[in-house]
Amino acid sequence: MSAGFSPERILIEAGAEDLPMTRRILARLPGVPVETLRALGPWIRQTARDADAARAAKNWLVISRYPGTFLKKCPGTQGFVCCNYWVINAATGCPLDCTYCILQGYLENNPMIRVFANTDTLFSELERAFAAARGRRFRVGTGELTDSLALDGLTDLSRELVPFFARHTNAQLELKTKTDQVGNLLDLAHQGRTVIGWSVNPPPVIASDEQGTAPLARRLRAAERCQSAGYPVSFHFDPMVLEHGWEGAYREVVRQIFETVPATSIAWISLGGLRFAPELKPIMRRRFPESRLVCGELVPCPDRKLRYLRTLRVPAYRRMLRWIRALGPQVPVYLCMESRDVWEAVYQGPPSELQNLEGLFG
Repeated sequence: MSAGFSPERILIEAGAEDLPMTRRILARLPGVPVETLRALGPWIRQTARDADAARAAKNWLVISRYPGTFLKKCPGTQGFVCCNYWVINAATGCPLDCTYCILQGYLENNPMIRVFANTDTLFSELERAFAAARGRRFRVGTGELTDSLALDGLTDLSRELVPFFARHTNAQLELKTKTDQVGNLLDLAHQGRTVIGWSVNPPPVIASDEQGTAPLARRLRAAERCQSAGYPVSFHFDPMVLEHGWEGAYREVVRQIFETVPATSIAWISLGGLRFAPELKPIMRRRFPESRLVCGELVPCPDRKLRYLRTLRVPAYRRMLRWIRALGPQVPVYLCMESRDVWEAVYQGPPSELQNLEGLFG
């Protein structure tokens, strides 16, 4: 398995020093310099203004309390089909460094990796939300502002989340990752209510644009280990990079997935083309001057994101859907961040998934 995150410096916000997660992290990182900050906000603003400090902050770990609401509805985008996802933001920032990562834009003024150690607040909030809406099905992920497992070797958050969700019949957790850090998961009683998911791409894309992540072979090996431990697993072709010759490369990834994991163990697969906000492009160009992604034929779309033309995306999704259906006819497949008309063009008619998208994950 790949090594986990090892920060060069730890900063603790006053009030978080004695929380169990904080003590656990410090015990695992003996010798790493530790500093306690009375007020985190001014320090973050000062760091963000200093270009050298901001670059170094990628290797720092900040431990604090989260002052807001942990559980939120996925914001989605107006006019695009939503997959009824909820998110828990238990951390922000990521030790992985993907060329296309949206966090480069969202967190440009807050570049360090930050974990929120007040998990007692998190679980109390989840308990109340699930109890108050027993007739609703919550599908919850932790990977909006970080990779779900890249920090798990330090925080052990999965060892709390998975048993918690195992006790709640109206909730399902997805831990989505580009790592092979699954050691914490294999001995947990999950009751099938946690899905372990992997973002996947062909090896050349991973090598050039997903720095610090596990190679495809190790991701699939980790998926096999989780499936053997009884977990349902998921795969996310997102973002798909539609370069010349993409068809053979992506079809081979589909083949390897079904060769490694039985179709009956796959909870769902998602498809999404490369996309990013225009303001991210100069950040990508500055940080990754060798990347060809900034030179791709992407155009502004109604959601203000740069995307491949619909005439490229729709045929690509159709091919992927055909290849997946050939190997796993019953595996649910959904499109991430696409409009209703794109869904209908891909499925060549109104798919049942659009009528009741929650049924796709039933």
